[in-house]
Amino acid sequence: QVQLVESGGGLVQAGGSLRLSCAASGSIRSINTMGWYRQAPGKQREVVASSTSDGSTNYVDSVKGRFTISRDSAKNTVYLQMNSLKPDDTAVYYCNVRGSVYGGISPLPFNSWGQGTQVIVSS
Repeated sequence: QVQLVESGGGLVQAGGSLRLSCAASGSIRSINTMGWYRQAPGKQREVVASSTSDGSTNYVDSVKGRFTISRDSAKNTVYLQMNSLKPDDTAVYYCNVRGSVYGGISPLPFNSWGQGTQVIVSS
């Protein structure tokens, strides 16, 4: 069982910045992908940014140049620095972590989600 704890959401004016954090804990053997998703009211959840263990990162077009994903492997933590925020960025943000846990004879895969943190950007 892997638990994720998110923090850092809140209310900010357009043009402002926020930094989200997500810490993973449990019997983690390895982490492959760490990412951030968001879901706005009435819309489907979409991937915002992701980071893989080989160092590659990907972003949805709408946040490129404004958001930066980073990870601290020693702390099993992923961050999302959000700059130049726009009202369209308003959503509940969820972190997602995938990897493996110690499972006795063989490692077991896991795919965990955070509880979500609200980001509201006012115009």
